[in-house]
Amino acid sequence: MRTIFREYDIRGVFEEELNEKSVKLIGYFLGRKIRKLGGTVAVGYDARIHSPVLRDYLTSGLNHAGCTVLDMGMVATPVNYFSNYVSPVNVKMPVNASIMITGSHNPAEYNGFKITLDKSPFFGEEIYALGDEVIANETIDIPDNTARIPIDTRTQYINYMVDSFSHLKGFSKKIILDGGNGVAGTVIGDIFDALEFDYEGLYLEPDGNFPNHHPDPSVEENLLDIRQLLNRRGDIAFAYDGDADRIAVLTRKYNIKGDQMALLYAMKMESPTVIGEVKCSQVMYDELERRGAKAIMYKTGHSNLKVKMKETDADLACEVSGHIFFKHRYFGYDDAIYATLRMIELIADGIDIDKEIEALPHLFSTEEIKVETTEKEKFAVIDRIKELLQNPPADFPAIENIIDVDGVRINFEKGWGLVRASNTTPVLVTRFEASDETSVEIYKEKVNALISEAKRSSSS
Repeated sequence: MRTIFREYDIRGVFEEELNEKSVKLIGYFLGRKIRKLGGTVAVGYDARIHSPVLRDYLTSGLNHAGCTVLDMGMVATPVNYFSNYVSPVNVKMPVNASIMITGSHNPAEYNGFKITLDKSPFFGEEIYALGDEVIANETIDIPDNTARIPIDTRTQYINYMVDSFSHLKGFSKKIILDGGNGVAGTVIGDIFDALEFDYEGLYLEPDGNFPNHHPDPSVEENLLDIRQLLNRRGDIAFAYDGDADRIAVLTRKYNIKGDQMALLYAMKMESPTVIGEVKCSQVMYDELERRGAKAIMYKTGHSNLKVKMKETDADLACEVSGHIFFKHRYFGYDDAIYATLRMIELIADGIDIDKEIEALPHLFSTEEIKVETTEKEKFAVIDRIKELLQNPPADFPAIENIIDVDGVRINFEKGWGLVRASNTTPVLVTRFEASDETSVEIYKEKVNALISEAKRSSSS
């Protein structure tokens, strides 16, 4: 069971790892922490067919701990986060915590929990400690108790978005959407209809079997349908992951990555502080500084970035994969629906997205490349790589400096290479970028050789 307690959230296979016993215990021990904050917790779930079952198990555990459970029903993850900042219309008590039941972009058999306590993410050592409590108390028997109070946070969220972007009413360009049969469709159509947008949607009906394509817009093959429709009769397109906290933005020319989006969004902010992850292009950091912004490089992971935003009072944060976090005019969490409206706002203000992307310095980069390893080995390999870099091989490219905030980002004369341990799967994640294709290949070859050596020596 220990493997389900991960850096950013709790995630596992339904019935195998997330079953009646484990989920009731998670609800109970998490509920004991929520009780100390006041005891009111808002629970929502995604489109997966087993999400309502997990909601009932979780609710039983929360009730056993003495919590008051507020039930949002099926919602997008950003709606779940939103519940922490508004008072329910029919309940005269503040929300102390929220739990989103979601498997995000994982295959249909997966599910999990994204947890917010007192407006802050519950993650890292807190999740690991929760796991220890659950495992140490597996003999506790928790009775069924699915008592809960229905709340309509979805309508509050829709009204907030419509009010906040009323100035965009009647936006004339044709918008194409792909909900991936996730939960983006539970809100985006209502928002777009109220704003009188001209749009066409693919797969907006929630379906936890994901019959049309896998709900991960960072994978190019999942964008084939939306690309075809965009090229036929659209001006701009947006695609979403399974729980609608991650976005893809497409023009007819470009698939705009999260770090490029950050540069676009920052254009309309005065001297912003912007946080990026270690996988972001150097172009983003350099261009932000050139424009007078403050750029901060930090760890990958939505929980890490939310905490860092609060610590630095940043205006914006991003991940290459499409998590976009706005504190500027918003609440500081990742919300793909809000990011969509902010991108439409840029276009309405006259920003030519294609021209802005084309004006950026052109570098050559790889996608994320995953190297198979094991849960036990992956962090040991990173430690061994750090040791090897203290005295690298004679043919290793000259190192300018090393950033070790999350794995190892090695800066070379013409670019950089990254190796980090995934916090959610048993892989190492690599990425490479340089001013020319030859350098990219050299960096990739030499860093991969270092990884192979580190794997050999760490397992011997």
